[in-house]
Amino acid sequence: MQVPPNSDLTLGMTCLDKSTPGRSTWRMSADERFANPAGIMQGGFLGAFADSAMGAAAVTYVRERRVFAANAEMKISFLAAVPTDAELTCRAEVVAGGKRVAFVEASVTAKVPGQAGERLVARATSTYMFKDRA
Repeated sequence: MQVPPNSDLTLGMTCLDKSTPGRSTWRMSADERFANPAGIMQGGFLGAFADSAMGAAAVTYVRERRVFAANAEMKISFLAAVPTDAELTCRAEVVAGGKRVAFVEASVTAKVPGQAGERLVARATSTYMFKDRA
């Protein structure tokens, strides 16, 4: 298994913290390669970003168990447009879980140069199924 996966490397995603079981924080730049025709970040890339952060939170939730975590479903709400010069942060957290499943939520914020603070740009939820691996 390759860690980090090629998808994270291709999109420039970086895991900043996964030291607390069931939580992770990630960073990504809203690169112009990910812009739609209107010049703002295409939503699928925000979804991939949230999925990586939530998947990492799910895997750390099980602590010492070695598992595959498969995304069974995901919902994302886009709350604001993301310009291509923004720095994105995603914070993900397992809200509830057990031996075979975890329900995870994530918030994506954007820091735009020249603007104060971070702005909430997306919220996502997902259910991850666990399968033990050798």
